[in-house]
Amino acid sequence: MLNKKLKGYFVEGALGDNIFFLIVEYVAMGCCGMVGGLWAIRKKYDVFAIITTSWITALGGGIVRDVLLGALPPVGIADRGFVITGLLSGVIVAVAHPEIDKWRWFMLTLDAFALGLFAVNGTAKGLDFHMSGMASVFLGMATALGGGLIRDMILNQVPVIVRDKHWYAFPAAVGCVLTVFVVKAKHAGCFGVTVEILLDVLIVALVVAMRLLSVKFDLTLFGALNRTEPIKVHRPRIRRINNRRHR
Repeated sequence: MLNKKLKGYFVEGALGDNIFFLIVEYVAMGCCGMVGGLWAIRKKYDVFAIITTSWITALGGGIVRDVLLGALPPVGIADRGFVITGLLSGVIVAVAHPEIDKWRWFMLTLDAFALGLFAVNGTAKGLDFHMSGMASVFLGMATALGGGLIRDMILNQVPVIVRDKHWYAFPAAVGCVLTVFVVKAKHAGCFGVTVEILLDVLIVALVVAMRLLSVKFDLTLFGALNRTEPIKVHRPRIRRINNRRHR
């Protein structure tokens, strides 16, 4: 078993017991940080703003999750490894941003991995804290999307969850809902930890596939119905009877 402090985001989740997924988590977290730093660079901000943006993008979701759970201090400021990863990603992107900006699909893939990992993690941790399935789904969404949302707020731009026309929040929501079913089935004794880990991996893979396919094939969700006229409701005519006073 890994030390609880080292598990970080996956303190209670099945994936947290596997060193491979911990390494993947660090890589995905660093990628999130570099994506956030790129946005700060495009806005011509200084190096301190770039590093800060990278840190909050990488760890913002975990901070939101831990604050909502009352698990203080949040790992985003308490775990040395995570903090260093977030800050280091800002330093790296400040130096190598021309090269990193060209690795579009590589960065997009790692960002999608982070989206799936954090969605599974946040949902599983909510259930471990005895939250309801619905509350755990919202917690998973906050974990997966919180860093990007805070980043867009401090950069004064429309949040990516509504700005990106491709599937972004939608795959995360699907991953959160599926995680609820997996964790509850495991707690009911339907299968063991090994199967739970396998199913968690498949959920992450599904989130990644949905995200990448939506970008590749320009898949979007439908919007509001294309209607211009309101529904005409037949209103029965009411005959008004004037009572005249006869003298």
